[in-house]
Amino acid sequence: MTQVERKVTLISHTQVAEKFYDGFDRYVHAYEGNDYDDLGITDAQALALTAIRTCYSPGKPSEIVAKEGARYFKKKATDGGEGTDADRLIRMIVSSGHTSTLEGITFNFAVEGVSRALLAQLTRHRVGFSFSVQSQRYVKFGSNDRSGGFDYVMPETVSAHNAGSIRFNQIMDEIQSYYDELREIGIPAEDARAVLPQASACNLVLSVNLRSLLDFYGKRRKGNGAQAEIAGLCEDLRKAVVDVEPWTDAFFEEAGK
Repeated sequence: MTQVERKVTLISHTQVAEKFYDGFDRYVHAYEGNDYDDLGITDAQALALTAIRTCYSPGKPSEIVAKEGARYFKKKATDGGEGTDADRLIRMIVSSGHTSTLEGITFNFAVEGVSRALLAQLTRHRVGFSFSVQSQRYVKFGSNDRSGGFDYVMPETVSAHNAGSIRFNQIMDEIQSYYDELREIGIPAEDARAVLPQASACNLVLSVNLRSLLDFYGKRRKGNGAQAEIAGLCEDLRKAVVDVEPWTDAFFEEAGK
């Protein structure tokens, strides 16, 4: 049994298929400067432009980036804002509420060492989210099992309180002994888990699209009344996304207002 800390790792994110941008070759000469590799854009930006312009132009989705990429990604934002004119276009679409155009941009995370209390809050966000969660039914958390007992998360207010943190650890030890006792007398793991606390840690794979993640961030970020643990998860998810899609940072900032 161990006190653990949260860890978030980006597993995968939106990637444009080879066949999609291989098809651009026939447009290179007719639309000079639109070579996909020369635009300096991410796959998610390519998808965003494709989705947005499909809604507002007669162009075919398979041709939009090839024909219009340089127009948007090589020109400075015409609204005087940061970035390219593609950033300006996405800002305009998001501010208008047409955020379905961001739903195709998806991210998959390995989330480790979060409490069951956080999990209960997280799964209230169902639209655009999916979860594959470590099972307390099939994974055995006895002291002598491969897990070595259940791990747990200590809330910040408890860890900052000397007497409180000492007593909290003692309580976790007591609960572990209760679980072990039930298992020793033949109670199956799926029923013995009933004594495990909300502080017990779990791991999960979290999948979410950008629209839903921005909505989640706006509701659960630090300073908006959210509990510290899930507010911290918000920032971890934001950082992981911005690391691979830097253009999204402005939208997290806006969602947090």
